[in-house]
Amino acid sequence: MIPFPNTDEYNPYFEPYIQKFKGEDIYVALANGAKEVTDLVNSLTDAQLKSAYAEGKWTIKEVLQHIMDTERIFCNRALRFARNDKTDLPGFEQDDYVPFSGANERNSDAMLREYNAIRQGTITLFQSFSDEMLARVGMASGNKMTVRALAYIAAGHEKHHVNVINERYL
Repeated sequence: MIPFPNTDEYNPYFEPYIQKFKGEDIYVALANGAKEVTDLVNSLTDAQLKSAYAEGKWTIKEVLQHIMDTERIFCNRALRFARNDKTDLPGFEQDDYVPFSGANERNSDAMLREYNAIRQGTITLFQSFSDEMLARVGMASGNKMTVRALAYIAAGHEKHHVNVINERYL
């Protein structure tokens, strides 16, 4: 089990994501998240997946693509920090990614295969890190962050978006 991060191990912006899994095995949470997302996407029609809850908001397919893109970025950060890379990594503007993702034109089965491959890669990546690597600190967007915090942030970020889908889209 990856130890729960202390509040000085991440930007306070991520607090709500991390707190969603306090006291839980983050590997179990990541696996459960994959099942939840897969079941959710499989339960919806293509029309529902291409719908947004309001004008100018992302469609469910765009949300899924955003989750995948962001998880890849979090994993890149985790790998670099685990390897003691001291570069202050830049942030990214999520709203700039979505229009160029092509999510609404993608096949939902193909998206789920990619999503599940990314999630399995995330779990495998974090399992490969020693306790020393999990505690290493890096810089992202000018903020200190530990490798282990990124595991919780990835799971919490996804859970946040699943909750938004369940509350606003369905």
